[in-house]
Amino acid sequence: MARYQPQGGRGTQPKGMLPPRRQLPPPEPPVRQRALTALLLGVLSLIGLMLGLGNLRRGIFVAVLTLLFGVTAVWLGVTATKKARRGGTARPRWAVGGVVLGCLGLVFSALWLLVLAVFWPQLNTYYTCMGGANTVVAQQACHDQFTKSVGSELSVLQGGGRLRGYSPSAHGLT
Repeated sequence: MARYQPQGGRGTQPKGMLPPRRQLPPPEPPVRQRALTALLLGVLSLIGLMLGLGNLRRGIFVAVLTLLFGVTAVWLGVTATKKARRGGTARPRWAVGGVVLGCLGLVFSALWLLVLAVFWPQLNTYYTCMGGANTVVAQQACHDQFTKSVGSELSVLQGGGRLRGYSPSAHGLT
């Protein structure tokens, strides 16, 4: 039986091994800088979100800023990869990390902005209450008030205490 012989006369490849791929040249410095900037903005979007959660009013501005950082990181990472591919060079090392971290920052920022939009009155009351609470008992009262108000808001959002499309009897819970 005749064996397959690739062009170039290298003979047969051992079973299970792929032929070596050609080495691509490294990306141009502007493309590498774009990828590194994407990674740094992705990291900043996550760090900024963690730092902005302590103050409610500052949290809004930080969430919007980290949302913009996340979008920019994704855009820079994707365009760096496209420029490298178009130029016939290797993908920049940090492009994928920038896209992943940018997406994470984007998702968490959007979720935090959604929580702020839905629960703004409850969060504002809670932060004001905790600012004036000097004892553990007062802090616990603030926490209980917040939990009760968020629970009532969730029951309103769920349509009277029951999730839409969810039936307890269908799951054997009645």
